[in-house]
Amino acid sequence: MSAPAGPRDAGATVSPWRGTGPELVIAVVSIVVAAAAGYLMAGWAGLSVAVTVAAAAAMVVLRFLLPPLAPDEGGTKTREKPQARHLSGYSHRRFVVHSSIASKGFYDSELRPVLEHLLAARLAERHGVHLYQDPDAARRLLCRHPRDADLWTWIDPRTRPEASARNAASERGIPRRTLARLIDRLERL
Repeated sequence: MSAPAGPRDAGATVSPWRGTGPELVIAVVSIVVAAAAGYLMAGWAGLSVAVTVAAAAAMVVLRFLLPPLAPDEGGTKTREKPQARHLSGYSHRRFVVHSSIASKGFYDSELRPVLEHLLAARLAERHGVHLYQDPDAARRLLCRHPRDADLWTWIDPRTRPEASARNAASERGIPRRTLARLIDRLERL
């Protein structure tokens, strides 16, 4: 039984010759005996016929009896084609925030649904209030102080703009300070 493959062998192809040592020794001994018999019976012509027949037989055996190379079952692919990666993590979030500040259409289509979902989750988990069934209670919880009243207009699910209004890219998006206050209120909620 062979030893387990090391980490550097992961993904390597499995050789069809693995474990065939005794059979190969028998085949080589048979060819040498046939070549010697051919030489003894017919000289160099007999030797060449025996070697030619052995080579042809070896080709047939290799072509039809050995399985094709297969990737190792436990490893990964040895060569994976690199694929383009989507923006993710910090750089993607930063792009969404900057674009939402610059464009109201982008805010309405990208950032507003995320903030609305976060508000709905916070209200349900911590206060037992359903944002879409009781938006007035949600507003009272989000806007506890009079200075927070303007935050509701940026996240109110009843005033979500239609798809045609979302294309208004010329309007400025959510002001930076308003977004910071809204996120702060969501964290404290």
